[in-house]
Amino acid sequence: MKITVNIDCTPQEAREFLGLPNIQPMQEKAMKQIEERLLAGVASMSPDAIMRNWMSFNPEQIGDMFKIFGGLAGGGTKK
Repeated sequence: MKITVNIDCTPQEAREFLGLPNIQPMQEKAMKQIEERLLAGVASMSPDAIMRNWMSFNPEQIGDMFKIFGGLAGGGTKK
């Protein structure tokens, strides 16, 4: 014998019926923290932030860097 019972209820109603805790507030807080961390990570990857990071080393090395970039571009610098 096979008996099938279909229950039409919302997920919230099912959790309440089964006695499960309401974790929606905790989930909202966790998702907000994840969103903040994600946006902070994306902000650090902006072109401005990347260039600022690259240019934060010794000023004497900036000239060498441009020589390298010029050499890679095929132009090179002639002395």
